[in-house]
Amino acid sequence: MTAQAGAPWDTMPVWDAIDWRTITASVCRLQMRIVKAVKEGRWNKVKALQRLLTHSVNAKLLAVRRVTENDGRNTPGVDKKIWDTPHKKRAGARSLTMRGYQPAPLRRIYIPKVNGKLRPLGIPTMRDRAMQALLLMALDPIAETTADGASYGFRQGRSCADAIERCFSSFSRCNPAWILEGDIKGCFDNISHEWLLDHVPMDKAILRKWLKSGYLEKQVFYDTISGTPQGALSEASDNAPYLK
Repeated sequence: MTAQAGAPWDTMPVWDAIDWRTITASVCRLQMRIVKAVKEGRWNKVKALQRLLTHSVNAKLLAVRRVTENDGRNTPGVDKKIWDTPHKKRAGARSLTMRGYQPAPLRRIYIPKVNGKLRPLGIPTMRDRAMQALLLMALDPIAETTADGASYGFRQGRSCADAIERCFSSFSRCNPAWILEGDIKGCFDNISHEWLLDHVPMDKAILRKWLKSGYLEKQVFYDTISGTPQGALSEASDNAPYLK
């Protein structure tokens, strides 16, 4: 069985009976329509399709499936809850509503870096992670359609091997005297919230709530004035069949 966008939740199948192939195909069709609208420069159409996707039952189910089957599925946020049963997953999908949505603060933890220092991570609740996955489905088709063709970091369907192949093909035609490597110091810690709000084509109200949600460390709340957390959804998204 499959869930149709806008269908009452009490008619949805139990979690283990969901036809994921059909649901995924339905969401991909919406994403392909977004890609087409972006290429045509029809941005009002893009916004309408984004809203249609993020209110789709199928997309909500897929969002919950993503955050409950990845490596962080057993890592709770500040509410100490995980969605580890079919009932919790189905209820979680039903809870993904835009109206009145307010994200919880992130749970601050630290993991060791290769250089011996500690990297701060911000862990959202399962519901907030699922909301991020849902909105990401509507954002990815735009990002991938408008992205630089020569960029490979954290890109849909691209890997280090693709970047290496690009370097090999480029350098085989020339003999560069220099190869420069650059790194933005504290990029995630200092990126401007206002820049993100001005340039990321998604629901601005929800994006602002995520950026300003703050974090809890040892039961003390801290505001987030700038920067974005590391530790939510994987920066590298799943493959994007709608771009193939």
